[in-house]
This record gives sequence, structure tokens and C-alpha cells, in this order.
Amino acid sequence: MPLQNRVLPTQEIVAEPGRGLLMGNRGTLHGPDRQLGITRWRTKAWICCVLDWKGKQRDPMPPGRWTALFFFDEAVALAAGHRPCAYCRRRDFLLYAGAWATARELDERPRAAAMDAQLHLERVDPRTRQQRTTIQDLDELPDGAMIRYDGRPALVLDHHVLPWSWDGYGDPVRPPGLREVAVLTPPANLVVLKGGFTPLLHPTAVGN
Repeated sequence: MPLQNRVLPTQEIVAEPGRGLLMGNRGTLHGPDRQLGITRWRTKAWICCVLDWKGKQRDPMPPGRWTALFFFDEAVALAAGHRPCAYCRRRDFLLYAGAWATARELDERPRAAAMDAQLHLERVDPRTRQQRTTIQDLDELPDGAMIRYDGRPALVLDHHVLPWSWDGYGDPVRPPGLREVAVLTPPANLVVLKGGFTPLLHPTAVGN
């Protein structure tokens, strides 16, 4: 049976055999029995990392260590409120921080802790501890944003909507008359996408 370590665009962590392009963590979420408890984060640093770091193999749920999480692609990771790891994805982290600064007209790239604090304000409702969403105009969303469409997550690409599942992205559609949509990607990550950051997308999105 698969471990409960696959992250959905809705931030939920599920037991799913589907494979992804990235891993990451939110701190130690599992116990000695390799089961997740109630807590869904132990730190505000929600990061996404490479799958293969210098060929090292590690237990995804070692005792007393952080819980390895897995993402279908970076659009999913950004929707869930994660950002690139500053260690194993240093170049992508600098591009992300640079896009953050560009979009906000800052004089220099912000530090990771400042970005994490802002992301946390926008991705989690402190009362319910559930994902925050916003309502926005579809035509104003950047490529790489994720929305809720027809009851499930979907990717925005070239002003079209690509339904998402663990099997891949579906064919792009342009729903007639659709304007306002529920956006899963936190505003801070939307700003980064608008600032020029290009997320790593699954081949099923690129091929559509």
C-alpha cells in the first residue's frame, strides 16, 4: 500500500501510487508507524526539491526526520503553497526570488523566511487550517496557475484550462462564458508567475 505522501493542488496529502516530478517537505509529519498524524506542517518553509540529489537514496519517512512529500509537477507544488528549495534547487530558488522582487518592484531578492511568512498567510486559513482560495478573472491568471474547474483542479495555460489528475493533464478547453474562477495558487505564487518564473510542468501539459 502506498504511503500517505502525495500532495494535491488543494494541499491535501494522500496515499496515491501516482508518480511526480518533484519532492519536498513541511517538516516531520509522520510517527514511528509511518502514518501521518493530524498536523500537516511543522514549519512555514514549505519547499519543493529535486527527486534525485547526487544519487543519494533515502527513506521517505525515517524515524524522527522530515517527511518526504511528492508533487505531480511544480504547478501543483505552487498551488499547494510550496516554493523551490534554496539548497538542492538553488538556481530555481534564485529565479523564484528574483521574480518575486521584479513583480513587487523590490530593490533586491527577498530572503526565504520573508517569502515563507507571506506564503503562509495566504495559503492557510488560521481558523480552519484549510487552504485559502481566491476568486479571480481567468483571463488575468498567469500560465502555471491552478484553479478549481468542474469540481476538480485544473491548470491554466495560454488562457485555456487543462483538467488535472494523476494520469496527467487533459486536453485544453476554453469554457464559453467562464470569467471568475476559484484559484488554488496563493496570491504570492501568482505574483511570482506573473514576474516571469517558469514552473516545471508535466510533459502532458507541455504536449497539449
